[in-house]
Amino acid sequence: MSNETRLGVSRIARNRFVIHALGALAALALAAGTASAQTYGIATMPPGTLSHTTASAIAKVLKEKGGLNVLVQPTAGETTLLPLVGRGEADLGIANIFETEAAMKANPDLRIVGSLHSLRGAFWVRKDTPMKTIADLKGKRVVLGFSAMRTIDPLVKAILATGGLTEADVKPVLVPNVVRGADDFANGAADMFFFAFGGAKVREVDATVGGIRALEIPKEGMAAAQKIVPEGYLSPAVPSPFFVGVDHPMGVYTWDNMLVTNAKVKDEVIVKMIETLQANKADLIAVQPALRDFDDKALYKAYDLKYHPGALKYFKDHNITAMKVQ
Repeated sequence: MSNETRLGVSRIARNRFVIHALGALAALALAAGTASAQTYGIATMPPGTLSHTTASAIAKVLKEKGGLNVLVQPTAGETTLLPLVGRGEADLGIANIFETEAAMKANPDLRIVGSLHSLRGAFWVRKDTPMKTIADLKGKRVVLGFSAMRTIDPLVKAILATGGLTEADVKPVLVPNVVRGADDFANGAADMFFFAFGGAKVREVDATVGGIRALEIPKEGMAAAQKIVPEGYLSPAVPSPFFVGVDHPMGVYTWDNMLVTNAKVKDEVIVKMIETLQANKADLIAVQPALRDFDDKALYKAYDLKYHPGALKYFKDHNITAMKVQ
């Protein structure tokens, strides 16, 4: 073989080596790109609900500020979405603390990231009634039962307890859900109704009956309420368009809306999510004003529930200790 031929063969071999090397590098780059483009689902209630808006805000910030591809997955409700997260069919979910506690007993892989923001509710009566406090409901027609919303009934009984009342002290009006309770009140079949502040139904009833008033909850009554529902607490409210029926500063019944995940989600992903949300709170509020409550310190509360290891790592690294449930 001539020297010229040998040089040609050598060049071909080198070219093949370069091609294979470039191919390997391209494959690695593609794999890395695929990993970074992983999609995370956040399961929530239907569009139009407060929690769906919260999920939309979180997904937007995590995608635009954290580079995480997070998609909102609407479901029929919390009793549907929590098992989805527990089975790993969604990576994240948003649900109130009562539904979350119940679901964790049946879904061993469900984990807490933390408390996103508060939910606030009230007992409303007609504005022209002399009733002012929970104790004034004695002997009145009170919506109870909530057969389609099982976690609401103990909550309503807890609020009654703040006024020294039990269901034996009132005339129960059995309803399947809070919407029916509001309708029964508007139709004159009940003397009060329970609903969360911010709900469109509250404004509808307010307009329908010519004005409603939120009954005041005495602070000293919360000890009795927490024997029934330990997770409930009072938070301040002042007259505003949001706090319909609040005609003077008062404490309103409050509970937490939780961010949950699955135990199999990687620790570093949860850490990055919390870091991104904490660093971009203004962007969260721009989509969901209720996220004014969001803070990494308030995220960690002393609930007797399993937190995700990634969340616990974030709290430890930032010297955050569990807050007492107020």
